[in-house]
Amino acid sequence: MEETPKPSRNRNRFFSLLIFFKDRFDLHEGKEDELETIDYIGKNVEFKGANLWILIFAILVASIGLNVNSTAVIIGAMLISPLMGPIMGIGLAAGINDFDLLKKSMKNLGIAVAISIITSTVYFSFTPLNDAQSELLARTEPSIWDVLIALFGGLAGIVAGSRKEKSNAIPGVAIATALMPPLCTAGYGLATGNIYYFLGAFYLFFINSVFISLSTYLIVRFMKFPKKEFIDSKREKTVRTYISIFTLLTIIPSVYLAYNIVKRTFWQKSATEFVNTEFDFTGTQVISRNYKYNPDSSLIEISLIGDRIGENEIAQIEKKLVAFKLDKTYLKVRQSGDQGMDINILRSDILKDLYERNEALIKDKDLRIALLERELNEYSFSSRQVTDIAKEAKIHYANLDHFTLNRSIIANLRENRQDTLLLAIAKFNKSPSNQEKDRFRSWLKLRTKADTISLIFQ
Repeated sequence: MEETPKPSRNRNRFFSLLIFFKDRFDLHEGKEDELETIDYIGKNVEFKGANLWILIFAILVASIGLNVNSTAVIIGAMLISPLMGPIMGIGLAAGINDFDLLKKSMKNLGIAVAISIITSTVYFSFTPLNDAQSELLARTEPSIWDVLIALFGGLAGIVAGSRKEKSNAIPGVAIATALMPPLCTAGYGLATGNIYYFLGAFYLFFINSVFISLSTYLIVRFMKFPKKEFIDSKREKTVRTYISIFTLLTIIPSVYLAYNIVKRTFWQKSATEFVNTEFDFTGTQVISRNYKYNPDSSLIEISLIGDRIGENEIAQIEKKLVAFKLDKTYLKVRQSGDQGMDINILRSDILKDLYERNEALIKDKDLRIALLERELNEYSFSSRQVTDIAKEAKIHYANLDHFTLNRSIIANLRENRQDTLLLAIAKFNKSPSNQEKDRFRSWLKLRTKADTISLIFQ
């Protein structure tokens, strides 16, 4: 019998593996009819009536969550928000050449954004809590991770939306991409007159929206959704031209934005490493650091307290910026005792540094206190439970004088593990019979709902 050549067998295995993976990752499996998906997304585009009121209420909930620094409240607001509809509608419209849907989606997104910012601005104008909490500050500076989350989240959203059985992926995408909090933060910026917060937060919202739309467009094209047909071929050509221009105007800036965010992320990482490495002195401490990235001229500004560092030494440190790939970056060092250094700013920096350094310690102590309180409550409950059980036992067994009940740790040396055992000690003024002992043991197991119990009679 002639043996099959080895290369042929390897080729067959390779093709079998390809077929296996193709079946596993086939997006057409379980897919809803394309027209149904288009209709489903199209219905969620418009902001009118109930949808608009839900948006306003969600914005108010998110603003309160940012105001009181409550992550749970912010997540709840993102689940309520209907903002995903028009954003996915833009990507879908670009993918199927539906210019009417594109105009409708952009118009409704503009309305939603305007109402969201107005609502949050009004709220933050009247709230007595004006401090910028950590949850709010986190929405003022986009990072590369925000881009990746928006891109992959958008991919998950459109894939889930195209299934016959709708999953909870779209609400999950709304939470992961965080569309609501940036708009609320933008409103906070307007209410407090902080243009930096407004621009940073709105920039984050813009990035999330662009990349969700882009991911929707890519999946729609990949899955070959039917494009809109026109009776007039001239109008069809015009619409396709407009869609192509819009798509390019979306993709090119998004690539540019992503590139700049990647550059800034790497710069901030290098700047942090530079400060941590070069300003590690025994008698001097960095109490604040401020990184300002600009492609043409970046700035690292730090404040020091303690022993003064000489100008020559600072000049030597500044020369090391290039070694950390911090070209076109300038270093500004403020030290205690410098002329013109605001004592209030210095005090603020010191307090901020102390808070940041002790924040982890505070959290650790809070956890310890909570643990001790829980153990104390359990002990108190166990004490009351023992008293109640002892009183009940006295009713059934008049000769019972003393009773104790406790959970004990038993070391199982043979199996090298620990077991928890309910241990009870009962003392009678008159020795009970074996039948009474068995009955008492059965009653106690039933009363304590314990699987096993060790009962000692005295």
